[in-house]
Amino acid sequence: MSDELSLEQKASLLSGRDFWSTEPIEEAGVPSIVLTDGPHGIRRQTGDADHLGINESLPATCFPPAVAVGSSWDAEIAARVGAAVGREARAFGVGVVLGPGVNIKRSPLCGRNFEYYSEDPLLSGVLASAHVRALQAEGPGASVKHFAANNQETDRMRVSADVDERTLREIYLPAFERVVTEALPATVMSSYNRINGVYASQNRWLLTEVLREQWGFDGAVVSDWGGVYDRVAALAAGLDLQMPGNGGVDDAEVVRAVRDGELDEAVVDQSVRRMRVLAERVSPATGEFDAEAHHAEARELAAACAVLLKNDRATLPITERTRRIAVIGEFAAEPRYQGGGSSRINATRVDAALQEIQVLAGSRGQTVAYARGYAADGSGDPLELREQAVRAAAEADIAVVFAGVAEESEGVDREHLDLPADQVELIRAVAAAAPRTVVVLSNGGVVSLEGWHDDVDAILEGWLLGQAGGGALADLLFGVANPSGRLAETIPLRLEDTPAYLNFPGEQGHARYGEGVMVGYRYYETVGRAVRYPFGHGLSYTVFTTGDLKVTVTGDDTATAAVTVTNTGDRAGGHVVQVYVATTAGPVRRPARELRAFTKVFLQPGESRRVELALDRRAFAYYDVELGRWTVAAGEYAVQIGQDASTVVAEQTITLTGDVIVKALSLDTPVGDWFAHPVVGPELMRTLMAGLSEEQARQAEEQAEMLQMVASLPMRQFLGFVSIPEEALNRMIAMGA
Repeated sequence: MSDELSLEQKASLLSGRDFWSTEPIEEAGVPSIVLTDGPHGIRRQTGDADHLGINESLPATCFPPAVAVGSSWDAEIAARVGAAVGREARAFGVGVVLGPGVNIKRSPLCGRNFEYYSEDPLLSGVLASAHVRALQAEGPGASVKHFAANNQETDRMRVSADVDERTLREIYLPAFERVVTEALPATVMSSYNRINGVYASQNRWLLTEVLREQWGFDGAVVSDWGGVYDRVAALAAGLDLQMPGNGGVDDAEVVRAVRDGELDEAVVDQSVRRMRVLAERVSPATGEFDAEAHHAEARELAAACAVLLKNDRATLPITERTRRIAVIGEFAAEPRYQGGGSSRINATRVDAALQEIQVLAGSRGQTVAYARGYAADGSGDPLELREQAVRAAAEADIAVVFAGVAEESEGVDREHLDLPADQVELIRAVAAAAPRTVVVLSNGGVVSLEGWHDDVDAILEGWLLGQAGGGALADLLFGVANPSGRLAETIPLRLEDTPAYLNFPGEQGHARYGEGVMVGYRYYETVGRAVRYPFGHGLSYTVFTTGDLKVTVTGDDTATAAVTVTNTGDRAGGHVVQVYVATTAGPVRRPARELRAFTKVFLQPGESRRVELALDRRAFAYYDVELGRWTVAAGEYAVQIGQDASTVVAEQTITLTGDVIVKALSLDTPVGDWFAHPVVGPELMRTLMAGLSEEQARQAEEQAEMLQMVASLPMRQFLGFVSIPEEALNRMIAMGA
């Protein structure tokens, strides 16, 4: 154990040997641990190292990033990505894969949204847990990140996320909590930013009180690369491993702090024990994995992630009756399939949609014409490129325009949601010329559809689908695969409509989370703000019906919801059952509805299935900051089946007993709480009435509403207006304890 190590050796185990690995102590049987970037592939560097995706890495499979997996709404898809990444990590001798990222998409402008799943913590947590379990089953450990409230790239190394505790507990922490408690990740990575003024890497409340004491995490906490600002403070707060190393400078600081009595050596020993457990995941690199099998799997997974937003006149799928196809847009030939920064994968191969469309069309005797349409790098003459595309569209039966955002990257937030102006003009010109027009989008964060949405017949949101995305898009366009994705984030009409608009990305080192719990669809539905497409929206080539909802109360604060789903169309397909809960119970403002359970079912034509989903205590709870715990208020709750967050197709109201909340009373307690107390309230009223005449008592009862004027007045202040015997007051305080 740690007893056989010197203090200097212990300290050396708690920081990196170099950029990607930890310090070994061979004589003590402690090997070096290799940590490397994920989450949707392995970025294993053997030469010059960096954390920005600049220098070369070994070829690995680029699977669909989290932005795509989030829209699958399918834990099995997330698990298959995690398992495949785990196999490749093992092949490269990687002990810890840095991912998945589960931060909430607070604003669509966040430059790193392509690495995150959703604007909803339940969806993010379920998918991330599946990813972590499957990855770790292959041997390597996961590092769920970035803990916590890392929701922007602007000023990310120092910005303070100023956010109240209820919002943290209900929105920004639950995905981490679910992964930690259900999937048992080997490590948690702290974020760069500050939280309410304290750096995450040295935030004891976050890393020790919440993560370890309340959630029971017993793995290692690792810093984001370069994210430690005070090594001793971070170690004392609960951060075990600093990455990368800095040549022993901070190791010496740890040694000094222990010898000066500033830091208890027991804290060092505890972190050393965690690192030794983590080192047990180290296995020799084989360099072998089935690249072709993984590429084929990446194609299948990607097809499950795209979202069919619009499909007027049953334009998709492209049938054999369509003889001439125009493919337009540079992204068809030069695909945009992943984001920039630390997660950039050196893909083993990349499929272009144009070639895959040509293969499928050729097998059906269809012709394909291609026009570049625009240059993503701004080169060429936009007018000339557009004219060529319009000619191709006019000669075709259908035009498929590939559009999107040229670059989204870690470290830089977006400034707007718009597609490049030349692409918008291209789409409109092609739509005016072609008999039918389909737009296929490639983007890591939502883009505005305004200015061209109504001009086109169909829109397929392809996100960033990984290296096999081109083939997956072709499969979807031609009906080889049936779209089953659903939006994991809202597509707004305007940037100004987004809930964080006035507070993103903040100013002078602070980002104020003024929207509170009203993030994403919670805000839009609560205030009745129209959107282009709501959270949970997605079309299919078949038709599903959902009915016969039955909600059963199973306890004071739990229930189950059962529905029957039927595929009434003529194709097999996948449908997402979305269960929301709506209530006004309790002392806090609740969103109009919140996603509380979901599952994805696959049905053959004509097939029906009864689906039952459990609604646990947390499905009905809010976080009570006064009580410091999750609370279920007594009252009515509407359990809703949503086609999406805006469209409720079935609903049943239940009544829950909830928690009996009796607050302790003191002289500092507001008068309103005294009167509301089930035992003390009546006694207080009797005491106040005791010295009144019959007429005075009648008048007091008639003017009871006057008590509302003093409801917030502390009892000690209220005593200046009324006379209550000290003995009676003390008796009531004891009754309310």
